[in-house]
Amino acid sequence: MFKRHFFIIGAACVFGLMIVAAVLKIAFSDGDAGKQRGPGGPGGGRGQVVAEVVASPREFADQIRVLGVARSRRSVNITSNTTELVTRVMFTDGQAVAAGAPLVELQAREEDADLIRARAQLESAQRDYDRYRILAERGVAPRVLAETAETALKTAQAAVAAAEARRGDRILRAPFAGVLGLTSVTPGTLISPGSVITTLDDTGGIRVDFPLPERYLGVLPVGAPITATSDAFPGEAFNGRIALLDTRVNEQTRAVIARAEFPNPGNRIRPGMMMRVAVHQGRRQSLAVPEAAVQYEGPGAFVYRIARGEKGMTAQRVEVQTGAVEGGYVEIVSGLANNDHVIASGLNRIQPGAPVRVQGGEGEAGSHKGGARAPQAARK
Repeated sequence: MFKRHFFIIGAACVFGLMIVAAVLKIAFSDGDAGKQRGPGGPGGGRGQVVAEVVASPREFADQIRVLGVARSRRSVNITSNTTELVTRVMFTDGQAVAAGAPLVELQAREEDADLIRARAQLESAQRDYDRYRILAERGVAPRVLAETAETALKTAQAAVAAAEARRGDRILRAPFAGVLGLTSVTPGTLISPGSVITTLDDTGGIRVDFPLPERYLGVLPVGAPITATSDAFPGEAFNGRIALLDTRVNEQTRAVIARAEFPNPGNRIRPGMMMRVAVHQGRRQSLAVPEAAVQYEGPGAFVYRIARGEKGMTAQRVEVQTGAVEGGYVEIVSGLANNDHVIASGLNRIQPGAPVRVQGGEGEAGSHKGGARAPQAARK
């Protein structure tokens, strides 16, 4: 009996100790929480640490972006108009040549023979004409013989000119100054009409043809400035102008072909390169925030605006309408006001209405001002 009472008393003591321990734990926890809250009020020590930026005006350019293909100012394939053997190749791959420079000579045995015969006939006709002319002047021979000899002389001269032209056709020349491409033609190669011997491009200037929607015809005149970029030169822009607009609008695409011209120092742009063309329509001032501050959800976009209240700062989700994206900034058409503070980092861990702390604490007032100046400095 005594042992049973002793066991009950011991169990009661253990239970009482457990209650005391629980009370002490709660008391100490409340004390720590009070220390964490401190002077900042409830929630002042909790919340996600974020960086903030200030929405401010920035300069944007209205642009039309399309794709085009680069072509040289003048371009031609060097071909032959007859089937013949190549006897001489008078250029090297990639050589810059002047207009009229000889490139390839074809076999011309028949043409050489015709030229020799025509020149011989010309010499004979010249002698006959000189003889009959002298005799006619002396009255020994009728003047009609001199006239007939003169006609024969002119016929012989024309035959020589024709023979020389046929012989000249056996030498293929550069029709304009430019740079030659690669070739596989060597002496002894049999070429046929239409076979490409080499290419010739005048790359001193580049033209790019691209489709321009018809709705922009009234605001983009000839001479409007444009820029173009290429994957071959990332981060580099080439400046040019609209040189010509086609006279017809495509009935299917409702676009007109525009031709732009670009200077090409150093021949860096090569014919056939794909170019991303941006046509400028003007510049404007609009409210902007960095791209990192904007989140997209379906067709819409939103930002987290920092709302300051008596209990601290909270993240307020705000739907915004975005516009152009340029230089790492997004144009805000509606949804924000000038000098609104928005969260710029850590957005994937933010919930609407959640408490936040600006990086650097409440002494971040100086950094807020700096954030307001950043877009303006970038604009300059």
